[in-house]
Amino acid sequence: MVVKKKTPKVEALVLDEEKLQRLLASLSVDGGQDGVRQVAHTLQSCLELKEPVQQIQLVKKVGSQLEALSEEKTDGALLGACLHTLALVYISQQAKNPLRRAIGSALGLVPAWLQEQTTACLCECLSECLSDTNPDRYSHVVDTIAGCMDGFLLGERCINKLFPEVLQFLYKGLRECLQQNSGLQGRHVAQAQLMRSCLMTVKTSMLVIQKCQGSVSAALHSHRTLVDTLSSLLACYMHIVTDEEFIQAVQSTAGMAIVVLIRSVMGSGDEVASVVCSLLRSSVQGLDCAPLWLKQRCERLCTGTRPPGVSVYLCHGALAMLNWKGALPGPQWESLLLLVPDTLLDVDASMKEFSTVMVVVRVLTLWSRAALEYLQGERHLCSPSLQQSLGGESDLHRRLLEHIYSHWEHPLDGVRQQTHSLFRNLLLLHQHTSSSTSESVLDGYGLELMQRLLQLEWHMRGKYGALGCLVELYGAGHLLEMQPQLPSCLLGLMGDQTLAPYASDLLERLFISHKQLLAAEACKKKTCEEDWMECWHQMWVTPLLQVLCSARVDQTNYILDYFLPKLLRCSPSSLTHMVQALQHRSSRCIGSSDSRGALGALMTCLRAARAQGVMQTPKEGLWGGLVPIILLRQALIHKHDQVRMDALGLVCESNRSTEVLTSQEMDLIRHFLLPNLNSQSPGVRQQTISLFKKMLCRVKDSTQLVQKKLSQEREQEQRDKDQHTLCLYKEFLQWLCTKLFEVLLPGASFSKCLMSLHLLGQLAQLFTFDVGPEGFALGDVVTPTYAQNVLYCVASNFLEVKLLASTLLGKLPPSAVGLQEQDTMRGVLQAALDLSTSTKPFDSVTAAHLLNLLLHQPNLSLALLQCAQEQGLDFQPPSSLPLAPDVLEANTLAVIQFLLLCLQSEVSKAESFLLQAAASSPLYGRVHCITAVLQSLNTETLRHTEEWRCLVSELIAVCYRLSNVASPVVQSSSPEGLIPMDASTDTSSGLQRILQEIQPRDTNAFFTSTRELDAHYEEDQAEHRTTCITSPGTGGEDYRVTAQMVLVCCWRSMKEVAMLLGQLCQSLPLHYTSDKAYKHPGIITEEQVKGVGLYFRQQLLQSRHRGAFELAYVGFVRLTDMLCRSGSKVLQQLPAYWLSKVLEEVKSSDPLSKLCATRRSAGIPFYIQALLSSEPKSSSCSLLKMTMKELIALAMPAADRNTDNDTVPQVHALNILRALYRDTRLGENIIPFVSDGMQVAVLGFTSPVWAVRNSSTLLFSTLITRIFGVKKGRDEHAKKNRMTGREFFTRFPALYSFLLNQLKEAAATVESDSGHVKLHPSLFLLLLVLGRLYPSPMDGTYSPMGLAPFIPFIIRCGRSAVYRTREMAARALVPFVPLTQISSTIHAVLQQLPQHSAPQIQNNCIHGTLLQVLFLLQSYRSESHRPPPAENGIGKAVLQCMWLASRENSCVVTRGAFLDVLVCLCGPKISLLCDSDVNKLRQETLSILLTSTLVTNNPAATANLEPGNTQYMLSLARVALSASVEIPELWGRPQLTTKLLECLLQCPLYEVRELALERVLSALKKEEDQEEKPAWLNETTLSNLTCLAFHETHPQCLTKVLQVLSVLHCGGELQWIDGVQNLSQDKVLLHLLALTQRAVHSVEVYCAAMTLLSQLVIQTVNSDSKGASTVTCLSQWGTLVCSCCSEEQPVEVKLMAAKVLVNSTGPLLTNSELPLGLVSTVSLWRSLFMLLQDEDQEVRGFSSDFIANAPAHLISADVAGVSVCPPVALDIGVGLLCRLMEVWNQVPAGVVAVTDWLLGEEEGNEEAGAEEASSLDEEDFLFEKGDLNLWAEPVEWVKLLHRHLIALILAYKQTRESGSIEPEEAQQISTLASKAQAKVLSTKQALQSLPVLPQFSCTMEHTHLALQQQRATLALDVLETLR
Repeated sequence: MVVKKKTPKVEALVLDEEKLQRLLASLSVDGGQDGVRQVAHTLQSCLELKEPVQQIQLVKKVGSQLEALSEEKTDGALLGACLHTLALVYISQQAKNPLRRAIGSALGLVPAWLQEQTTACLCECLSECLSDTNPDRYSHVVDTIAGCMDGFLLGERCINKLFPEVLQFLYKGLRECLQQNSGLQGRHVAQAQLMRSCLMTVKTSMLVIQKCQGSVSAALHSHRTLVDTLSSLLACYMHIVTDEEFIQAVQSTAGMAIVVLIRSVMGSGDEVASVVCSLLRSSVQGLDCAPLWLKQRCERLCTGTRPPGVSVYLCHGALAMLNWKGALPGPQWESLLLLVPDTLLDVDASMKEFSTVMVVVRVLTLWSRAALEYLQGERHLCSPSLQQSLGGESDLHRRLLEHIYSHWEHPLDGVRQQTHSLFRNLLLLHQHTSSSTSESVLDGYGLELMQRLLQLEWHMRGKYGALGCLVELYGAGHLLEMQPQLPSCLLGLMGDQTLAPYASDLLERLFISHKQLLAAEACKKKTCEEDWMECWHQMWVTPLLQVLCSARVDQTNYILDYFLPKLLRCSPSSLTHMVQALQHRSSRCIGSSDSRGALGALMTCLRAARAQGVMQTPKEGLWGGLVPIILLRQALIHKHDQVRMDALGLVCESNRSTEVLTSQEMDLIRHFLLPNLNSQSPGVRQQTISLFKKMLCRVKDSTQLVQKKLSQEREQEQRDKDQHTLCLYKEFLQWLCTKLFEVLLPGASFSKCLMSLHLLGQLAQLFTFDVGPEGFALGDVVTPTYAQNVLYCVASNFLEVKLLASTLLGKLPPSAVGLQEQDTMRGVLQAALDLSTSTKPFDSVTAAHLLNLLLHQPNLSLALLQCAQEQGLDFQPPSSLPLAPDVLEANTLAVIQFLLLCLQSEVSKAESFLLQAAASSPLYGRVHCITAVLQSLNTETLRHTEEWRCLVSELIAVCYRLSNVASPVVQSSSPEGLIPMDASTDTSSGLQRILQEIQPRDTNAFFTSTRELDAHYEEDQAEHRTTCITSPGTGGEDYRVTAQMVLVCCWRSMKEVAMLLGQLCQSLPLHYTSDKAYKHPGIITEEQVKGVGLYFRQQLLQSRHRGAFELAYVGFVRLTDMLCRSGSKVLQQLPAYWLSKVLEEVKSSDPLSKLCATRRSAGIPFYIQALLSSEPKSSSCSLLKMTMKELIALAMPAADRNTDNDTVPQVHALNILRALYRDTRLGENIIPFVSDGMQVAVLGFTSPVWAVRNSSTLLFSTLITRIFGVKKGRDEHAKKNRMTGREFFTRFPALYSFLLNQLKEAAATVESDSGHVKLHPSLFLLLLVLGRLYPSPMDGTYSPMGLAPFIPFIIRCGRSAVYRTREMAARALVPFVPLTQISSTIHAVLQQLPQHSAPQIQNNCIHGTLLQVLFLLQSYRSESHRPPPAENGIGKAVLQCMWLASRENSCVVTRGAFLDVLVCLCGPKISLLCDSDVNKLRQETLSILLTSTLVTNNPAATANLEPGNTQYMLSLARVALSASVEIPELWGRPQLTTKLLECLLQCPLYEVRELALERVLSALKKEEDQEEKPAWLNETTLSNLTCLAFHETHPQCLTKVLQVLSVLHCGGELQWIDGVQNLSQDKVLLHLLALTQRAVHSVEVYCAAMTLLSQLVIQTVNSDSKGASTVTCLSQWGTLVCSCCSEEQPVEVKLMAAKVLVNSTGPLLTNSELPLGLVSTVSLWRSLFMLLQDEDQEVRGFSSDFIANAPAHLISADVAGVSVCPPVALDIGVGLLCRLMEVWNQVPAGVVAVTDWLLGEEEGNEEAGAEEASSLDEEDFLFEKGDLNLWAEPVEWVKLLHRHLIALILAYKQTRESGSIEPEEAQQISTLASKAQAKVLSTKQALQSLPVLPQFSCTMEHTHLALQQQRATLALDVLETLR
């Protein structure tokens, strides 16, 4: 879609009348045709016109006339008047007006002889402007000066002539800005305008000084006033850079202006660099060469205290404003070049704000470019010392690399991009300063850098850019030699959305560079292109295809987006290779359950190719000349979502938007549409809608092209072809509309309605539903039935469906919708009014949409008047004009007035009788409708202003009244269970008593005093928790009121009041008086806005119910946004005032304060959030800084805060801080306060008060998320969820010393010698934070904030007596030990272990040490870049401590931990020890294992209840499993495997058995594809496993046993042995059947038993012998499977049933011999169909796999053996069942059985269900939306059954022999027909009894009855046809 470029607004020339008449008089001429008179005449015409475009044309004409003037025969006075007019008009126009540019161009065309006079005219006009003292004109004059300098030669001459006056004017303006800035606190709009003005002034003054440098230098000695002006300007610049109230853009520009001014005064010699160096160093040395006035100004900047940002801005100015190309003027310039990065790096270490970090990185990048320009210019002029300082081995270079490594993972994209540019420039600097002759040669520096980068984790985004730079400069060859598997590795990372763009960029650089490298080598060797391209394909294309075929679909989506298009652009010919390779893959490669297979990969490649324009045009039978069309048809209904999306993208997308849609493509879209409308995945729906939009845009654009060609084409043949294309388009679009409308039936699923409405909306947007012969006449398709179905979609439970339906109705033909008909309008209006008082909250949303639909109808006022008369309301609608805007406004006004009258009446009732309001007509629906109606109106163009003002006043008043009714409930201490019993006899006094009782009890006094509740009131509350009341005057009508109803009525009313008040303040124009006493007429007044603000303050600070204050917050945010943007000075200052007041109240800790001290401070954080988020991000954020400082000071624990009164403010401060850190709208502005927040959270945990500790914990959790981001992946300890220590402490330097000191203090308290637990309060938090850090291979050796100082204290924490602390200390130690130091650290830690037993030994210390060793070993084992093994003493140290694993060690906990260490060291993935040490260690470990209780079968010892014994036995089991199952060949004792496994399976501890079975199961699954069985899987093991299946009692172990046996059974027939007894198949079946019946409460056991049972059943069916007991078992099994498929079953059970049925398709469901009988087989088919319509997508997906097992001759060849989506599988399945009935020769019986499905089985339970439903009031289900119908569609299912049954019966009648249906079957048919006929009659009567428009008032009942009627009707049709 083409987006039009924004064009500047052209404004007509505007001059005051007197000046205009004077100009016209000066241009008046009589006669004459010379050039000057022509110019004057044209100018006069221009001034008289009012059309700006015509004025521009005339100005251009003036320019050409001026250019043609000759010096002779000119009228001097008239010419001067013309030039004066042009100059005056130029000066008076706004800067961005194109008319001004046109005049500037015209003046630039004057001939040379006239330029001096023109310049004089400009000078005269500009001087007049400079002397104007009106401050309102100031900004315009500055823009004019800037415009004169912007490529306007005469303007520059003018400024040069007037530069003293211009500079003086700019100084005065700048001084005025500085004075005004201090008085604009809190007025963000005014501040922003002032900052823009200040920025423009500084820029303009800098530009003037720069352009007039020669004039300035010449005039300095003779023009004393100029010196004073420049000095004053410099003072202003310096004030700006040192004042942090100014935004960074202004400060940065002022920094540049300082340097420009110094350069203009001092020239470009060495002295300039000397002065700038002094400014950067804050030293007065070097200033002596400057003039005295300049020196004095600079000394003030150097000697005074200044913010660190000043140096950054000066560095920026030096780099941007000084010339660094070519030879430098002197040594001071070289010093300056080296001083700049040093200064920036020093500043960066102390910076907290992200914005300043961004500036620093940008300036560093600018410095690298300047240095590069200097070296690239004349390298021989560069001094050797400077070259050395800029080289790769220099300290500066290393410091810059350290800076890069610290910032390349920064949260800001801009910082990461600048860091990448800086890295590349540093590499180039190294290349230019190195002695290498060739720049592309990889030297030692580049090689080391490449190796270190490859060692980094791939989740670090900076790694990709750095490697890309190395590839760009040195080629891909070196990188691919180091890591040949790099392409596969990078493709594997493409599944992560955050990494995919970086990985694809690196891949692109690699394969382009590799291709160039291969091409160059081939050119040298003179080999053919096919050979080296094959090598390139093997490297890049083959891994890609492997990933596309086998990886998960969600992991390959981004390959299509990011990688594949780049690959095809690089090598378009590779498409043929891809297609051939994929087509030659095995036909079995259809993709696993979670991969796309070869077909999906093919679609992905073809889609990307077509989008890039690589494919050929489609041919007959082939797509793109490459693949058969049938493959595309299969892909469009494929089981996997993404395969279907890629196939649809292939059809719809094109690189040309005007490419004609072929009939072949239309057929494919028809094939795709209906099965894919009902997609449950939002992502798939979004992609489908997007692709259809692209297709429809193609149709529209190609239609325009075809129509254009048709109008120009003369050949009849081509005209006929074009006309045929348009006819095809019309037919296709009308078919599409018809199908989309047809699916919008009652009972249609949410996803289908959503998709259909979206697509219809696109059709309406692109083609419109016009009626008539022109265009495609889509309006002719829209019947009243279709329009009514769209209207009924407004009643949907889903908001998005409501919105789409409402929008679409406005675009359909009004005649089809019919809302203009009076009866229809009355019906819809009445339905909307009824719904607005419904007790169901979502009904009010429907009412609002219906009212918005009616607003455009001219006769709505009359309908409202009739409704008012019926209700007895005094309503008079406003009069309106017939114009559409006025009708809309009048209707809106009328609807709001009507709703307001109703609301006022209902509020009056609620004030006296709240329970009746809650039960019968809650108030929030009316308010919601008022808000929704108001939102649809453009409030900027209101005509009935007086009526609106009165209405707004009444609305605000009724909102306050409503709030007074509802607020006591939401502000009570316990709003969730409150019922104010105002139904007592003495209503008024009773209500007052209740309101008094429910006053908040969790104020500040909550902590300081206790209060007993009124006992009588408590009893009263308990008795009347649910109450039946009788409303006076209602005839005794009872209402059943629950606490939930009262609460919902109140908090939703509060919510809607907040939304309405926020809407009123935000949308209505404000009535106020500006600073200049100008009145702005509006609707809402300042006083009303203030009142609304006070209302929000009260609600947010006093509400206890979260729903109430959260939604009040939304309304308050609207208000604060409006305050900041308003022109009222009073309103602009309100947020700052309110903020100061609430902070004072928080700090006061007054016990009488009504602030909520529980519920996480309730609405207080929301209130402060709203006030702070209203502050513009681009401002100085003074409110945020002030608030954060006060809150942090308040939250910080202090010694003098020991009273309870001090605790409450601290809790409030912690809760508010948590909310602010969580607020994403505050963005990076909150980051500078993270360090302080972390300190507050950690120290707050030491408080003795629980409330403080609780709030501190919540704050700590928020800060962890804020620092490290949300958890990426399941493993929170993975490096992608952590951060390098360098990056962490670079961002938060203050935390380094804090965490170190806190850890030191905590470690000092950890000592378990005394046996007492000493736990420092903050230790847990400290270890949590430190455990999130890890060292980087890029860390330098001299980092000032290294991680090494933490290690001793973390090791010491391992001595704690608390198990969890020891474990966390071990986990926290791992990140602090670099990979290269792991072995030495392990050895050092092992040395602390005792080498023999001793009486005073400390087991806690030993255990902590062993855990640290274990975690370090596990970390080392997971690293991919491990150093080779070397002699490190670990093996010897471990052998010396082997006594810890023996019985000599009495502590089983340490014994088990040491065994875990041994398992890790003896495993296959470790390289710390040499082979001899590992073998020796394994033998020692085996000897310990064989003497252990696990092997010696000592039940008493094994079942020991000593703490830690279970962990010890599990550690022994891990050793035994490693030696027997996992790696028995490495342990060298194969004879022990069977014995060890038997001991494990017979161990009394279920944990050991479970672990053993889990490992056995895992090993079996890994070796599933291998033909040879593992050695440990012998007869003894099988016997033990089958015996366990009969005798295991523990559910988890039993589950694992059954799963193991299922895997073994798949590999061949099992011999079932129980001890020594061989069991028959029947006994096993009976046992498993009994087991499934016993295991109904254990889903895992049940699923495992059913899976194994089903395998045995299939085996039994396939066998020849079947006894009576076997037949009984099969019948019971069939019943069990059917019961597993019911809707209420857990997903796991249904998944199991789906797999069972899929596996049973061949042997049971489609068996021609009917082994289970017709009834059971048809029941199983029905169960399969139920699963295909299940709510769970995974269940449906598994169920659809039955197609692959169905007999190919019974289904279509197009889908045989193909994975299809569930809707297609359902259709094919029903058709297959019908064919099977013919095969079984059971057509009549089968039809009767399936007709019973069609009729439904709900009848038996309908009456009971109706009675049960009627006994319950609908209010009991306040939030029940009914059947959400997310996927299943009974209507479509019924139609599908009917279609297939009719086809089957007709085919049966044609082929059957003469004879009638069997009597028994005839009787069944008659019974069914009677039942269906009765249902038709009953549903018809029930439908007639429903109210008018039941689709809105009782949607669920109407849908249910309509479905029952359709079921019965279709069933009758089937039965009649069968008869």
